[in-house]
Amino acid sequence: MVEWVQGLWASITWTSLLVGVGLFLLSLAFSFFVIGIVLVKLPANYFSPHYSQDFMPDKPWIVRWSAVILKNLLGVFLILLGIVLSLPGVPGQGLLTILLGLIMLDIPGKRPLEARIIQRPAILSAVNKFRARFDKPPLIMN
Repeated sequence: MVEWVQGLWASITWTSLLVGVGLFLLSLAFSFFVIGIVLVKLPANYFSPHYSQDFMPDKPWIVRWSAVILKNLLGVFLILLGIVLSLPGVPGQGLLTILLGLIMLDIPGKRPLEARIIQRPAILSAVNKFRARFDKPPLIMN
């Protein structure tokens, strides 16, 4: 086992290290970009128990289903990325990324989990400050 770890460390080059750091920074920037778009576009009453809206109701069924499939794939990707960003030593907004992944998914019972994450004071405050920068009202939780 020790020899395997030593061999692994010996095989790391500056090029592979820079590629890894570059991919990490690219995925982090992509995560922040998507987080920003979703938080700004999110209706203020999205977390209200009375909120309900059909996704792209005025589009043809093929466009709507294609968008739903892509939206769910993006949601899974964001959840996985959020889990990685939640690990100790990995910089990034893990819980926000997981929350946005959940928002993108079409699964039953997701609302209570989303509400538990967003109601954390630090997260809700950060989200509302970000929305205020784009002249959007704060999120309504009740």
